[in-house]
Amino acid sequence: MTTAPERDLRTDVTPLAPGAPRSGTTFLGLPTAPRGVGHLRGDQSFPEAARTALRDGQLRANLGHATSTIRRKRANVVGEVPDWEQLRQAGKAVKTATMARLDEHLVELERQVTARGGVVHWARDADEANAIVTRLVQATGADEVVKVKSMATQEIGLNEALEDAGITAHETDLAELIVQLGDDKPSHILVPAIHKNRAEIREIFLRTMQGVDPELTDEPRRLAMAARKHLRERFLRARVAISGANFAVAETGTLAVVESEGNGRMCLTLPQTLITVMGIEKLVPTWRDLEVFLQLLPRSSTGERMNPYTSMWTGVTPGDGPQEFHLVLLDNGRTAVLADEVGREALHCIRCSACLNVCPVYERTGGHAYGSVYPGPIGAVLSPQLTGVEDNASLPYASSLCGACYDACPVAIDIPSILVHLRAEHVEAQEKVTPEAAAFRVLAKAMSNPRLWHLTQRVAGLGRFLARGKPTMPAALPPPVSGWTRSRDLPAPPKQTFTQAWAREHGGRR
Repeated sequence: MTTAPERDLRTDVTPLAPGAPRSGTTFLGLPTAPRGVGHLRGDQSFPEAARTALRDGQLRANLGHATSTIRRKRANVVGEVPDWEQLRQAGKAVKTATMARLDEHLVELERQVTARGGVVHWARDADEANAIVTRLVQATGADEVVKVKSMATQEIGLNEALEDAGITAHETDLAELIVQLGDDKPSHILVPAIHKNRAEIREIFLRTMQGVDPELTDEPRRLAMAARKHLRERFLRARVAISGANFAVAETGTLAVVESEGNGRMCLTLPQTLITVMGIEKLVPTWRDLEVFLQLLPRSSTGERMNPYTSMWTGVTPGDGPQEFHLVLLDNGRTAVLADEVGREALHCIRCSACLNVCPVYERTGGHAYGSVYPGPIGAVLSPQLTGVEDNASLPYASSLCGACYDACPVAIDIPSILVHLRAEHVEAQEKVTPEAAAFRVLAKAMSNPRLWHLTQRVAGLGRFLARGKPTMPAALPPPVSGWTRSRDLPAPPKQTFTQAWAREHGGRR
């Protein structure tokens, strides 16, 4: 393979054909994630789905308890690090530098993985990735696989693609297992079953697990033991495992998975064949870079100083672990994100879920309302970019812009700024003027003319009669105003405008 030439990633938009010879570059401008496959688009807009979630009192109780517990644990371990802010900035700097030279790092990763006995496959989108993995599993003759928790495989809908080919995928992460057995969808990046309490999990196990003790209680230890027994047989007979990757080290071709239960270690060591599906943004250039993220991730995700299990593998080692290793490098809209100078920062995400746990919107609606496998603040900026903003146009508005997500992010992703940027993209994409846009145009004209503005204020004062002494206007206002008040509080006009109050206090001086 030839040496990668210098290239400006922001302007190169030539698509890369699968299997074609590469000159050592990654190309921008590839299509966004395809419709009809994977889990990046919901059936409803966020406001519609959120209204349903807000009516579920048990859901809100479960979310409130879980997120507050995680926040408390995270605060304790982050507070122990005297240079936490410097560590955050180091993580941000590594990610920024990596994205600037992603083409070179990807080529180096491929070279190193191949040199160590692995096989690298490049997938432009979910369809290609699913086809590659399905073909690899079929080549082994296996009709079932065990899986390490993986956001990338959920994103592309791999389980469904395997099922269509007659292959059963067994989730082995406890929370993912709960979601799978309950015929449910993940609601959180780190804790997919965060919306379920212990009693609900016990009911799922009793209903779906063969041979489970009918006297099973909802004690966490008993539930974990039941899951362990259920999974152990599958671990021991599995010939193929599928994983994602938290990180990949370009200089050595090493892949890393961090987890808390040991199920990942079982999947990564026992089967004969290991297939890893990894988003192309998960790279770090060197081992020294990995050191930064192994300090940031556990504290921000599980509130631990170190992950209980950190598994790393480099290619194939004869007589030790899987004897066949395949790495599927997934684009699925990522180079389209990389082409956006503002939005590309979303690719820095290390999937810790800290932003979800501090978000007041997520805490009240849960993850299902976002319609994507990536919920919460990071999902509100990442999903619309992977699919194209208009396919997820409501998600950038699923935020109060309070900034808590930025404060919590271990790599300092400026999520509020990206949200505003995507909102602007959505507005600019509208072909017809909406009632809201028309209203703001009229308001802008009024505000630019002092006399007209004072007249507007006097007319607006009549709204106090509609408010009837309450601090906000009624939600049941007629259209088109109802489109605003249905999901927002519209304050009642004050008795005095600021100008009137100033004149009264200062004797008419302005």
